[in-house]
Amino acid sequence: MNFAYTEDQEALRELARKILADLATHERLCEIEAGDAGWDSALWLELGRANLLGACLPEAQGGMGLGIFELCILLEEAGRHVAPVPLWATLCLAALPIARFGNERQRADLLPGVIAGETVLTGAFEESDAVDPSLPSTRAERDGEGWRLFGRKICVPAAHAATRVLVPAETGSGPALFLLDPSAPNVGLERQRSTNREPLFTVALEGAAVADSDRLGAPEQGAAILQWTLERATTGLCALQLGVADRALQMTAEYARERAQFDRPIGSFQAVHQRAADAYIQIEGMRLTLLQAAHRLELEEPASLEVSVAKIWAAEGGNCATYAAQHLHGGIGMDNDYPLHRSYLWTRHLELLLGSAERHLEKLGASL
Repeated sequence: MNFAYTEDQEALRELARKILADLATHERLCEIEAGDAGWDSALWLELGRANLLGACLPEAQGGMGLGIFELCILLEEAGRHVAPVPLWATLCLAALPIARFGNERQRADLLPGVIAGETVLTGAFEESDAVDPSLPSTRAERDGEGWRLFGRKICVPAAHAATRVLVPAETGSGPALFLLDPSAPNVGLERQRSTNREPLFTVALEGAAVADSDRLGAPEQGAAILQWTLERATTGLCALQLGVADRALQMTAEYARERAQFDRPIGSFQAVHQRAADAYIQIEGMRLTLLQAAHRLELEEPASLEVSVAKIWAAEGGNCATYAAQHLHGGIGMDNDYPLHRSYLWTRHLELLLGSAERHLEKLGASL
């Protein structure tokens, strides 16, 4: 089997890598971290100008109509540069399900702005009292021709910048997904502190009103849409994690070639070889399981187990690789003025989103 990307996919990767390398510099990241916004709107706009935000969105709205592999390439590069942009939140949690299941008005209202880099979207899938995001505790109650939402969502990325938040809620006859305006009445946003400094929010829904036309898909599709979205969002997290870990190991290899001890580069020591080799094996396992999950999703085949396997490898392999990178750097790896520390923080953050390795192992066990 040929695991290589096509020439067009490699060109997409190179374009994304160049823009991110030029704009998501260590100095720029320090500026973003020192401010309150928590994300780089100029970089977001530049990604839109290059049509990278529209790579996997429909041509009818100005996108390129590409697939899940191209999405994973973009997310891997964003992870490699620990780029402070809501790429995963916008594309995986909202834009992709809107493109697939939304009506013409929803697609026309929201997707062109995303593609141009002018609109941010997000999704609210995590809850403190619901372990499984496919079974939300948030309620949607009928109110005339519309709905009222009641519940509390946590760890919602970029909610302060989003035009719409995709909110799964239980209707009494199964889950449904609603496009909510985060600035609407009876919606409360409270900023949370995250491991990687990304702006996350608790979204309190106290009877927030949404129109029936803001419901995504047909009534009987709710559970299927939610599962479809979660599988792609989880796979996107694995791609982000792969980029973070791979770059951390590359930085370590560069450091080990230059750092001398006992008049020799530390990269010449056998113990360093072994530690780096273990991390490399973990990263290649992350890559292989990600490709398997993406392959199944691309073919629209059942992929729940493959996605869980990829998430387990991403969580555990990412931890192994970045911990090894931190260890092999010694004290400098802990210095906030040295860029490696971001890889470590991002890995810990991504590990737990949409389920830890332990939760996905439990899911595999239940399926067996």
